[in-house]
Amino acid sequence: MNIIKVKDKEFSIFIKSDEILNSVAKVANQINHDYKDKNPLFLVVLNGAFMFASDLMKKIDLECEISFVKLSSYEGTTSTEKVKHLIGINEEIKGRNVIVVEDIVDTGITIVHMMEELKKYEPADVKIATLLLKPEKYDKGYNIDYVAIEIPNDFIIGYGLDYDGLARNLSDIYKIV
Repeated sequence: MNIIKVKDKEFSIFIKSDEILNSVAKVANQINHDYKDKNPLFLVVLNGAFMFASDLMKKIDLECEISFVKLSSYEGTTSTEKVKHLIGINEEIKGRNVIVVEDIVDTGITIVHMMEELKKYEPADVKIATLLLKPEKYDKGYNIDYVAIEIPNDFIIGYGLDYDGLARNLSDIYKIV
């Protein structure tokens, strides 16, 4: 399917699943190298990052833990500029190496919110891993440590990313036409 329709919008194929999986494997290899002999805690931001996290974790060869937080700043195709903190952190992270796993970093609003929240828990360090980065749009001060794919400022769906809750199940990534 090169063109699909979701609700009232059309989307064309943008990144095929094999390219996504190759990029995820490269991120996993870098994390495996950087965290050798450590026990990082992966904090996955739901809902969008669940597919990225699943494929990433299959390639992580470290003793590690995984947990989930739920943050949201989108309605429809635009950012609301407000983060809704829906599910919090339950693990002890004081003195831990934490890797935040995001689906996409564009405005950086969720990253700023997440980093500010995590500071309160006194982790040893916090790194950010994202499937997708929109460098043209991201202007916050936090370094994005692990980027699978950089993309332009298009609205995209698939591989965990949605349009009003739909299309997360697509194995490829599509961009709005």
